[in-house]
Amino acid sequence: MREDEVERRAFGLELAETLAREPRQIPSKYFYDELGSALFEAITRLPWYRITRAEIAMLARHAREIFHPLRRPATLAELGCGSGEKIAVLVGEAGETFPLIQLIDISQAALDTATYRLQAIGVRDVITHHAAYEQGLMRAIDTRPPDAALVVLFLGSNIGNFAPSAGRDLLVRIRRSLRSGDALLLGTDLVKPERELLLAYDDPLKVTAAFNRNVLRRINDELGANFDLAAFVHRAAWNAAEQRVEAHLVSARHQHVSIPGAGVELDMREGEAIWTESSYKYEPAQAMAEGLAAGFSGGEQWIDRDAMFALTRFDVTG
Repeated sequence: MREDEVERRAFGLELAETLAREPRQIPSKYFYDELGSALFEAITRLPWYRITRAEIAMLARHAREIFHPLRRPATLAELGCGSGEKIAVLVGEAGETFPLIQLIDISQAALDTATYRLQAIGVRDVITHHAAYEQGLMRAIDTRPPDAALVVLFLGSNIGNFAPSAGRDLLVRIRRSLRSGDALLLGTDLVKPERELLLAYDDPLKVTAAFNRNVLRRINDELGANFDLAAFVHRAAWNAAEQRVEAHLVSARHQHVSIPGAGVELDMREGEAIWTESSYKYEPAQAMAEGLAAGFSGGEQWIDRDAMFALTRFDVTG
């Protein structure tokens, strides 16, 4: 069976399970096909979505500080590299050469773009892994040079896409895969006023709404579904108690949806929602505490107090 057929089968099986939950859900990782990746890149350029610009500026400003205490030579592996803009800035401002850079993403289009971006600034030794975070990290661990440190980049507040317990488990697994002299650089979006959060996740130009609805288009294309995209409304809400922004697709009318590739038949009531994303926000001390609880031995944190975003480097010393 071809790789794309295996992925489509897994997509259908997971969708059948998550759409049967109460409330119905679609995992947010399925946002990132080629069109979804392009829409997300557009979101990062919106004036209301400030975290990408803040993080890039912080990476440029603190690149040498980030790498200064680490063992040399150092190699890099980025989980969820996207377009590669952040890692290219970090590499460009670090003032040193990295013998190997590994990119991990579930979007092949993103991997292609990131590779091109790194090659454009003179990086030649790039390996890509078309995989989810953990699978890709294991491949990167197997490929790392034996005599070099490994710095894992987990940027863009991607940790916020995991519920706290799942995020902690992922950090533990990352730590267990590393050895003394390695490090993790973690980006976390911080708690901020509700109005700012909702503008970032429900922008006036409706790019985020298009990004959300695109997952239905993908299900139509890949699994033969008949979602009427115009019959679903994007809704974002701030859940202060859980410290997360929630995104939903709300049915604007009663409708029946068939998804042959998942073996699913849905009867959607008017006003019924499909939960598509949770984006958890952190306090700075929470971010540091999560890494220490996962077994990292300390590190350093940089905070943009204006955009309310944090970069935290966690070290491995034993």
